[in-house]
Amino acid sequence: MESKKFVGSGSPHIKSNSGTKRIMLDVIISLIPSLIAGIILFGIRVIPVVALSVLSAVVSEIVYSLLSKKTFKQASDIDLTSVVTGLLIGLSFNVKVAWFVPIFASVFAIIVVKMIFGGTGNNIVNPALAGRCFVFISFLGLSTAFISGGWVDPNGITVGATPLAKVFESGLNNIGISNLDLFLGRNLAGCIGETSKVAILIGFVYLSIRKVIDFKWPLIYIATTGLFMVALNGFDFNWFLPSILSGGLIYVAVFMATDYVTTPNTGWGNLLYFIGLGLLTAGLRIACQMEVVTFAVLLMNIIVPLIDKWIVPKPFGLIKKQKMPNTPVSDAKRTSSAFNKEAQK
Repeated sequence: MESKKFVGSGSPHIKSNSGTKRIMLDVIISLIPSLIAGIILFGIRVIPVVALSVLSAVVSEIVYSLLSKKTFKQASDIDLTSVVTGLLIGLSFNVKVAWFVPIFASVFAIIVVKMIFGGTGNNIVNPALAGRCFVFISFLGLSTAFISGGWVDPNGITVGATPLAKVFESGLNNIGISNLDLFLGRNLAGCIGETSKVAILIGFVYLSIRKVIDFKWPLIYIATTGLFMVALNGFDFNWFLPSILSGGLIYVAVFMATDYVTTPNTGWGNLLYFIGLGLLTAGLRIACQMEVVTFAVLLMNIIVPLIDKWIVPKPFGLIKKQKMPNTPVSDAKRTSSAFNKEAQK
């Protein structure tokens, strides 16, 4: 009789066509609207910035794998996480950025934040945000020279302050930008993928339909940030829309804050995490007078292990043991028990 071969593996045992490559491909597809909007707004110069970022990320992973004594076939069989990291980094820059800045960001994100910690699924913070933070600190002047673009004439772009910077510099009533312009990204200075909120929301809807992300978590993060900004500005609700439509809040909330590896494992943990993100983002914005979503998410990433330690998921099928009441034994029962023991002797 021919013996059958069995494959043993640890739990959980999930039968699904979904895998890392499939999920990463969905994320790549969801970022395409933001890339197209960036090209429309800022011109063809978007392509080399994003291409350098993606290429640097992929090459970094392959080279590290080769240095780790993997074969070229093994090293080149990537799971698309490096492509996603490169895309997220490239879209978070402006088209005026120096050519080597996206390269440094991607190399740092992949090698230092991802591969040294064990590769996919072992990073303690979001690699794309860490890479962006690294070059922001290292090349501040080279990574923040924003330019504004228009829907009709993207080549006629000029250097300018971002809407969020204008809010802090001139006040809410003096920025000269409508909420519709903030939503569409018309004639605004900003990053390639962060400027058009309508493009980001298209990607958000796609990821939600594909069940790659849970739609409520980004919404909780965005709403908490907006409401806390309102509270910190004397409960003036005119702050709500400019607060959530300015800067990289929506972009980071949809594509980075929802990273599987760096978010808690439980529903209550995620609720605490995303509300904490909103409070921290709004508080740091007011305190620093600048965009801080990168730092807010990285700080919350660091405390995720503590959240998972405090909020432990209930094991499937667990039945709590009921405590027996500590009722004192009556004298009559003690006497009866003692009499029965003597009679048995």
